[in-house]
Amino acid sequence: MSEAVERFPVALKEWAVTVQALKEGKLMLVMRKGGIVEETRDFSLRSPGFYLMPAYEHQKEHLLKEAHQGQIQGTLEEWKQHPDTMVIEAYAEAVEDIDITDQETLNRLRDFHIWADDFAEERLKWKRTKPLHLLLLRVFRLDNPIELPLLPSFTGCKSWVQLAEETGTAEISALPVPSMKQVIPEPELQAKIAEIKAAIAG
Repeated sequence: MSEAVERFPVALKEWAVTVQALKEGKLMLVMRKGGIVEETRDFSLRSPGFYLMPAYEHQKEHLLKEAHQGQIQGTLEEWKQHPDTMVIEAYAEAVEDIDITDQETLNRLRDFHIWADDFAEERLKWKRTKPLHLLLLRVFRLDNPIELPLLPSFTGCKSWVQLAEETGTAEISALPVPSMKQVIPEPELQAKIAEIKAAIAG
């Protein structure tokens, strides 16, 4: 974990069901094009390492593959148990940031993610002139979850939350580097990355 990430922690917002799959090792990638309220509305990798912040709005069962449906309700129940708190349980490092620009390449990635074809296609087609960012992640599960007050800056359709700079709170700006364990062992992770890159190459 880089010194910059430790001093100024940032978090990437993702569907809670996606974060759940990442921290369980069932997924090792995300696809992004930017949040609606992004300053530029374009996605860029703000940091090579970041916390994974679960987002509960806009999750839809029909946008998940059938094998992964039925899990959203569980994330909502957890959210209801701590409505004034943001619980963070995972950290990630971006191993690769790959631009996807065509439907054929996206189709070859079908077996590597949890989303229905329609959802993946919509993400590619939105702002057609901009590439879809495929982030291949090395994910870590925190030994002890971090609980933060749910602040207004955490909400909204944005990709990134700058924990230290936006909140200005001593508790968050002094966020310690927690102990964590890599979810997918490195040899297995590298094998999966090679498999994904081979699929992209066709």
